[in-house]
Amino acid sequence: MAEPVVRIPDAKVALSTASVYPESTATAFEIAARLGYDGVEVMVWTDPVSQDIDALRRLADHHRIPILAVHAPCLLITQRVWSTDPWTKLQRAQAAAEKLGASTVVVHPPFRWQRQYVRDFVSGIWRMANETDVRFAVENMYPWRYRDREMLAYAPDWDVTKDDYRHYTIDLSHTATARTDAMNMIDRMGDRLGHVHLADGNGSNKDEHLVPGRGTQPCAELLEGLALGGFDGHVVIEVNTRRAMSSAEREADLAEALAFTRLHLASAVKVPRR
Repeated sequence: MAEPVVRIPDAKVALSTASVYPESTATAFEIAARLGYDGVEVMVWTDPVSQDIDALRRLADHHRIPILAVHAPCLLITQRVWSTDPWTKLQRAQAAAEKLGASTVVVHPPFRWQRQYVRDFVSGIWRMANETDVRFAVENMYPWRYRDREMLAYAPDWDVTKDDYRHYTIDLSHTATARTDAMNMIDRMGDRLGHVHLADGNGSNKDEHLVPGRGTQPCAELLEGLALGGFDGHVVIEVNTRRAMSSAEREADLAEALAFTRLHLASAVKVPRR
């Protein structure tokens, strides 16, 4: 006979500081510690604290919560954060991760208009990955859409599995916006899947970043698969709480996201009785 047992992977569950926007990076550390997250992923953006390694270290020490990942400033609104040169941004993200004890740098593929960056991107990421123990996990993106028009804003491709990277980040809000099969993409990533941005979506033209379980993406299936596979990367809650009517409502959403994640990471499996 086989008895069911619960298998929980070594993966840590972190809160992205982007999940508390428009509140501050400092608020994200406070909420993550209070709710029982295992750590945070710092989104480096226009908040000066997110760009300041010493300030981030003080927050981590004060709240006794580790920084597990650094998201490089790849967004349109962060084009001037940490230099206008994309490689300088990645070098600074790597240095920040090393100084803060984070194991992963999350990076988006280039915008198509960054032509030199595009030409060197795949080989450059490999070069940087070979120089550090920090993982450079390249994140899947999506086509930009307006009404019935579609624009391919990322290169070499928004579907990062079409190129050769050592590590990938899967983002389920992005798979929803791309209207692609998330589990198929995860299969293509295989054992190079090193990092997860957990959120949900309904296939809107907008990148929704819903609380897991509120959209159509296979969030539970992904987490259960990670548990069965012994995933040892990080699962990061990266959701949009901008419409929260109060701090209490925002915190409730983040508590729900954490509970959903922990529940589905605890995967019941059957093993033979000895």
